[in-house]
Order: sequence, then C-alpha cells, then structure tokens
Amino acid sequence: MNAGQWARDLALGVRFAFTGGREGWIRTLLTAVGVGLGVAVLLLTTSVPNALSAREERGDARLDYAFGQTEDPKKADDTLLVWRDETSFRDQDIRGRVLEPEGPRAPLPPGLEKFPGVGEMVVSPALKRLLESDEGRLLRERMPQRITGTIGDAGLVGPTELAYYQGGKGLAERLELGASRIDHFGDDLEHTERMDPVLLLLILVVVVVLLMPVGVFIATAVRFGGERRDRRLAALRLVGSDSAMTRRTAGGEAMAGALLGLGFGAVFFLLGRQWAGSWELFGVSVFPEYLSPSPMLALLVVVAVPAAAVLVTQFALRGVVIEPLGVVRTAKPSRRRLLWRLLLPLAGLAMLYPMIGQGREDGEFNQYLVTGGVLFLLIGVTALLPWVVEAVVARLGTGAVSWQLAVRRLQLSSGTAARMVNGIAVAVAGAIALQMLFAGVESDYTESTGKDVSRVQMQTAVPEGITVEAARARFEATKGVARVYGFTEGYVDEQGGSGERIIPVTIGDCASLRELAKLPSCRGGDTFVARGGEYDSATAALARKGKALRFEDDEEGTVPSVWRVPQDIKEARAIEDPTGFVRGGLLLTPGAALPPEVATALSGQLYLRLDESVPDAREHVRNTAARIDPYTTPMTWVDVEENNRFAAIRTGLFVGAACVLALIGVSLLVSQLEQLRERRKLLSALVAFGTRRRTLSLSVLWQTALPVALGLALASLVGLTLGAVLLRMTDTTVRVDWVSVLSMAGIGAGVVAAVTLLSLPPLLRLLRPDGLRTE
Repeated sequence: MNAGQWARDLALGVRFAFTGGREGWIRTLLTAVGVGLGVAVLLLTTSVPNALSAREERGDARLDYAFGQTEDPKKADDTLLVWRDETSFRDQDIRGRVLEPEGPRAPLPPGLEKFPGVGEMVVSPALKRLLESDEGRLLRERMPQRITGTIGDAGLVGPTELAYYQGGKGLAERLELGASRIDHFGDDLEHTERMDPVLLLLILVVVVVLLMPVGVFIATAVRFGGERRDRRLAALRLVGSDSAMTRRTAGGEAMAGALLGLGFGAVFFLLGRQWAGSWELFGVSVFPEYLSPSPMLALLVVVAVPAAAVLVTQFALRGVVIEPLGVVRTAKPSRRRLLWRLLLPLAGLAMLYPMIGQGREDGEFNQYLVTGGVLFLLIGVTALLPWVVEAVVARLGTGAVSWQLAVRRLQLSSGTAARMVNGIAVAVAGAIALQMLFAGVESDYTESTGKDVSRVQMQTAVPEGITVEAARARFEATKGVARVYGFTEGYVDEQGGSGERIIPVTIGDCASLRELAKLPSCRGGDTFVARGGEYDSATAALARKGKALRFEDDEEGTVPSVWRVPQDIKEARAIEDPTGFVRGGLLLTPGAALPPEVATALSGQLYLRLDESVPDAREHVRNTAARIDPYTTPMTWVDVEENNRFAAIRTGLFVGAACVLALIGVSLLVSQLEQLRERRKLLSALVAFGTRRRTLSLSVLWQTALPVALGLALASLVGLTLGAVLLRMTDTTVRVDWVSVLSMAGIGAGVVAAVTLLSLPPLLRLLRPDGLRTE
C-alpha cells in the first residue's frame, strides 16, 4: 500500500467528518473539544517549568544583596541604601524595601520610574487593590505612606505579588543592623550548584505522572462516538470499499477531529493563559507571557496528536468486523489476553530495577530509564484495566433490575467502560506513588525548628530606645495577645577571662523566668543560677557567690563594669524554653542590682502567646510593632522549616495536579454525555416499555461505579508498587501512609461522583419516549 492511497483514504475520512450530517458533526465536535482540552492542558502543564524559570529570572534581576563581595561598596553617587522590610498579611507574604539613594546615579529597582520620597511608597497593583479595599484596612494601619505609583511588571515575579518600595532616611545608621549599600541590582554570580539527584528524580516523576493522564484522555477523546461511526462505515463497505480502506477512512475521520481539536486547543490554551494571569494557585502567580511552551514541544504536539488519532483508531478497529450489512461488534467477543498486558508493568519494573538502592550518593538517576519505567507502569494500568473489568463483570449476574441492566451493559462493552476511567486510574496511581515518594524523603528536606508553637506563636525584638517593660506593656494591650513574656538576654564571662567560657544571662519578671526554669520562689530582686542547661559546666565554674563577672557586648567586646554574683543567689532547675533550648546560666529579676552600662549590652526579646479565637490577632501584633518601630517586623513561629527546592517541586505538583484533575473531570463528563447520547434510543425504548426512570438512573450509576471501583483498586496496587520501587531507588525505607493512599483514591472517587451528578440532568431529559422519534 503506497502513501498516495493512504493520503486519499485519510482525506476521504476528513470529508466524511465534516459532511456526514448532524451525527458526523456532533462526533467531530466532541472529539475536537476533548482533544482541545487535552492539548491545552498539555501546553499549560509543560509551560510550568518555563513559568517558574521566568519567575526566578525576574526575582534574580531585582536582588539587592551584594553577592560575592567581602564588604559593601563605599558611599558614592551611584550607591543606594536598602532595608529589607519583609512582612505578612494573614497568609500572604509581602515583599517590602526601604530605599535611600546616596547620589544621582543610584541604581533604580526594576519596575520603578523614580525613587519614592520619604513618606511615599510605590506598590504593586495587587497590593494597591488590597490597601484600597475594606479587607486591607488593618494592613493600611502599618502602611500609612502616600501611594505615588505602581511597580511595573519588570519588578514583579507575578501579577498577584504583594510588594512595595518605600522612601527612607537615616539608613546609614542601620548598616550594622541589617541595611545594605549596593551599587546595582541583580545577581552577578553564576550558580553551578549540583542539583540533588533525589530532587531531580522527583521532577522527572512529577512530569511523567502529570502528562500521562493527559495522553490517556486524548487517546480516549479520538474514540468518542466510535460505535455510531462504525455503523456508518458499513455503508462504505456496501459501495465497494474493502476492510483496509474502511479503516483508513475511519482514521481520517478521527484525524479531522484531532486537527480541529488542535485549533480548539490553541484557543483554550490562550484563554487559559490569560485566565492564569489573574489567579494565584498555591501561592504562585504568573504573567501570561510566562506560559510559553518551547517551539519544539509545540511542533511535537501538532504532529503527534493527529498521528496518534489515526493509530488509536486503527488499533481500536483491529477486532471489529465491518461488513456491508452491519458491524459485528455485539457478538460475544473473544476473551482478552492477560500475558501481553502484564509485560508492560513488568518492563517498567525491569527498567527501574538497576537503580534500586542508588540513593543520592551514587550520581544522578538515569532520566531515560526513570521516564520509561514510570511510563510503562502507568500504561500498564490502561492495559490491565479492560481485562480486570471484563473478568469481574463476567462473573456478576443476579440482583435488582437496575443492577442487571448495568452488568449486562458492562458485559457487552467492558472496553468502553474501562476507557472512561482510564484517566482517573492513571492519575490516582501516579498520585499514590508520588505521595509515597514525597512522604518518604520529606524528612531529608524538612527540619524541626524545635519551637513550641503551643506556648508561643510570635516573637519580636525590642528596638533600641525603648525598654522591655514599656514594649511589653504595649503588646499586652494589643487585641488578640493573651500573654507576653519579656526577656533581656546576653552573656557573661569571668573578669579577665578569654571569652571562651561564657554563660547566658536572662533578665525577666518571675512569670517569664518560670518559662525557663523551675524556680523555688521568686520576687523582685532575686537572682537564680539555673542548672541542667546547655552551659552547665561553665555555669558551675562562673555562677559562684561573689564571683566577678563582666557582660559581653556584641559591638565593643565587653562592658567595662564588673558585676559580682550575689551571696543570696538561689538554685533553679533549667527546663526547655519555648524555643526548644534549655539555656541554663543566670536568671535575674528586674530588681537585681546591675551596672547601668549593662542595659546597652543586652538585647530585649518578647515572646507572645496569642488568643487564636480573636480574628487577625497576628495583624494586630504587627501593627503594634510598626507603631513602636517601623523597622521592626515580628517573627511568626513555625514548628517545621522546609527546603525551598523541595517545596517548589511540591508546589509545581499541586498546580499541575489541579489542572489535570480538572481535565479528567471534564473528560469524564464529556465521555458520559457521549455514552448517554449514543444510548438515547435504547433508554427511550426502555421507558416506553414501562421501565421506571429510577431504575434506569440507578443502572447508569452502577455502570459508572463498578469500573471506577475496579480502576481505583488497580490504581492503588500499581501506585503502591511504583511508590515502593521509587523509595528503594532513593535508598529510603518503604513506608505506606494509608491515610494518604485512601485520600488519593477518595479524591478520584469524588471527581467521578461529581461528574455523575452533573450527568443526571441530561440523563433525565433523555428518559422520554419521544426519544424514539427519527427523521
């Protein structure tokens, strides 16, 4: 068979797709919509790496750290003073910078046309909307500066980012406190840091798991309306077409829908890209221009989708006999063979097996073996599911009328039922494997802070020029604050010592000190030595009655005045403080006699316990801190800190999974509606013969529920197997989080349940005798 004959037959199929009457148009349109949705999600998902890279480039371009320099540049007419004023509002981070140019050639941050003056600020469009809304009233209290402009896109990593630049004064006095002097923005260093092999493995698996359901859906979409199409093809046989030509014509018809779907996909992609620019998902927002797949990938999609449509159609018709008088599909088909279906997941396991136990110490994982192994295992789900459905429903029978109708329908077309849930089964299998892998390696990329967030939720430094007691009183009067612990903290060394043996000293009232140690009794002026802490050996040597000690000063070495340990010092037992540290050392109440110079050598810290029942308690705390000192930002405690790259990969997974789940839901709905449309006359006939609508509705529900249950069971088995293999590859102990497994299966079942509910109104409209009418 030459290429010319193929081309003529495919072209004939394309003509039939657009000139085949109402049925042909409906089928072509269904295929085009399905393929278009798949193509759009494929393009959007594969654009995510480019989008994240673009965000990172924008972030690097505005960096205001002096990377690679041993010291800040000297003051000149091209230098700029910067104070990083990061803050938060509810669950949203706000990037803030206070700027003070030192000359006319000071570098201007990206996105700004001129520097804001003192008392002025330039804000991002999203922050401006927030500040001008009723929701942002609390935030406006600590940002009273006049808004003089908005930051351009070049200065933002995303359209919903909250950011601002504020004019400042006197920042040179804060160079030792965290301010920086820079002469340019951006990072000049080339980062050649080796990527963690386990993180690379995570990225590979995430990409395959997200894209595989999309491919399954596209393959399913080109088979919409297959039974009606096959009956129409019988007319070709009647006018003299042979079987091979008929199949090629059917391929051309499917290719027409795929080509139209490419156009739909381009439109859906552009709409989705524009829509993505106005939303934030899992804390990530992107400008529309970020979402641009590589030209090679776009070309691959344009070529692969129509080709796949033809190949899938040829494969689907391999067991269908199309004769001039009809289609032999309803006869009892031969049983599906299991052997070749098992070879696919076994091949996947064989590809992954050489990397078992490799971990992160033996180099990078072979990306081709990883991709191929995961791909074959997930394809194995789509190959095994029709066999599983056929094997199970063949043994079902007796029951209610609705059950018997459903079972009989599944026995006649188990392949169609399996195709409907292939996408959700593949997605669930991949999600379970990824969940196991993430959970298994999470401990390597997360670290406990040791902080007891049940005792303290926020911490703030006491700025210079205000006492701990005064700041504490301000916070105690703040709405939403239940308790404030105030400490003045520092270190002491023996007089004439080398500074190598020091112990902590903490000054606070009795209630605050009881958070650090078990005190025998306490009143103003008491002094305690807390034993059992981290500095126990040094404490035993230094905290002795009458011992002459000197206070350490971070800036100037030591305080010249000497303080002697009082004779009436009491013993206490150190306990774990809210920071997770057993500090020990000396504990003093405010009434203890100390040299006046000590006040400048010690730093003040406040630890706040919040009343979580008060709305926006943290915002009230931040506002109080801003009123005390606009350069002070309270710290919110967390019990776990996470690796940024690990968190970024997981965020990418969540974003992609949300898109894929939405696609799967739509694909199931379209498939369900297409199935109902093809069975319209059969359902109408049953209603005309007196079958109750409730019975038919339940039968449709059973037809969906049975394949879904079998698909989720198979997906769980394959997902657990793949997850165990991936964990062994990373040299991690295999552990199954059954709650996560059940959650993944539950999400899949929830998507199917939602689709079933949405398909009920069309079903009820079809359950009318007038559906038998024809023209």
